Amino acid sequence: MSAAERRQLARTLALIDCADPMIGMYISRRRRVGVLLSVVACVALAAWIVVLVLTLHRSFHTHYWRGAWVGFDVFEILGFAAVGWAFWRGRQIVIAFLLITGTLLCCDAWFDVILDSGTGAIWGSLASAVFIELPLAFLMFNAARRLIRISGLAAVSGGGSAGSSSQERRQMSIWKIPLAGAEVVIHEEREARERETRDRSDGKSHSEPR
Repeated sequence: MSAAERRQLARTLALIDCADPMIGMYISRRRRVGVLLSVVACVALAAWIVVLVLTLHRSFHTHYWRGAWVGFDVFEILGFAAVGWAFWRGRQIVIAFLLITGTLLCCDAWFDVILDSGTGAIWGSLASAVFIELPLAFLMFNAARRLIRISGLAAVSGGGSAGSSSQERRQMSIWKIPLAGAEVVIHEEREARERETRDRSDGKSHSEPR
């Protein structure tokens, strides 16, 4: 069977698995709503930015400066911990955690550089942004991109969540969805170990004196 025939077979099986005739209309309606909300949000945010540019003071004193930055760093720690947990458990939600944590790192770099502009701490903030925060954010975004691509390929090839039925996958909690392709890799590694064990046992049996 050629690659094109395998892809066609995978699409056919996916249609059989999701036989609801309303699914296409449901997805199309959700896409239109998403586009509309995105346009409305962009217009509203652009207007708000103009208002801020015209009304904000050049300087501002706050009593909760320490709490704001400590709380932000706490969220970053939680993001790194969530990424580590999701990778360790092999959960699909690691993609969302990677994107969230990478965004937090970009925000941290932005505010550090902007708020320290014109002060003696600007060089330390620039060095931290260029050599620590932005590279880490790039690695996380790139990892999320690769995992999204792997998820798409696994979905097309039917390589994801092979050990559960379609109904079970729909009802599975988002925290328990396995990382796409992870089950297949684990299964292949287990088969390789079993094959190696059998080969060793066969080799020993053949080498025994008769």
